[in-house]
Amino acid sequence: MRLATWNINSIRTRLDRVTSWLDRQDIDVLALQETKCRDDQFPFDKFEELGYEAAHLGVNQWNGVAIVSRVGLTDIEFAFPGQPGFDKDAGESLISAPVVEARAIGATCGGLRVWSLYVPNGRSLTDPHYAYKLEWLATLRRNAQEWLSADPQARIALAGDWNIAPTDDDVWSAEFFAGKTHTSQPERDAFTAILDTGFTDVMRPYAPGPGVYTYWDYTQLRFPRKEGMRIDFILASPALAAAATDAMVDREERKGKQPSDHAPVIAVFSD
Repeated sequence: MRLATWNINSIRTRLDRVTSWLDRQDIDVLALQETKCRDDQFPFDKFEELGYEAAHLGVNQWNGVAIVSRVGLTDIEFAFPGQPGFDKDAGESLISAPVVEARAIGATCGGLRVWSLYVPNGRSLTDPHYAYKLEWLATLRRNAQEWLSADPQARIALAGDWNIAPTDDDVWSAEFFAGKTHTSQPERDAFTAILDTGFTDVMRPYAPGPGVYTYWDYTQLRFPRKEGMRIDFILASPALAAAATDAMVDREERKGKQPSDHAPVIAVFSD
């Protein structure tokens, strides 16, 4: 089983890149984030032509998550239980209400339970979006714990753009990110809390040390200057992690014409 996750930063802009990449890398299941389209705009037919089923959740030009699979696609969920919403008008309107955004979709693919996750950015340490991010992660952690408690042998992958760099080795400059989101201690603690339930970052054993990144900002020549962050992860349940045989970042996909600012992460599991 070859599982991948990729923040594609608009599926309609980069569809040809995705479809050709699926074939070159022989991917069985792909979790996508930031599809940036409504469900009626998602290219289901193009994936079907390649032998893939797809499930997508998108309501506008923001966010959006999908799972694309050639090994089955069943038991689809369009949010994890209790997933928090965000009140975009917080502090500005007395009649506004939180909206559960298009940030999580789950499906069973060939015996593997896959979640494609687009964790909230947080924006700044004083923004309401930061508190929302921490609540979102805490709720996901509770679900992760419950899933493993219900079935310790479950094969579960939490895959996506986590918008967190868990250690200083995961950013090009700890000093640059001091006092900003993605590296704050509460965010790192929230990430660690999910690992503490039993999930494992499957890529790290195969790509140790600093300098292994999955995201490079479009500005300031970050990519050619190797100034990136590692914020995209596949976290595997104990039973799934035990079956891992390889993992990597496909850095080549950050090159070329109109790339996403993220590179795909691939993990390989034995049957």
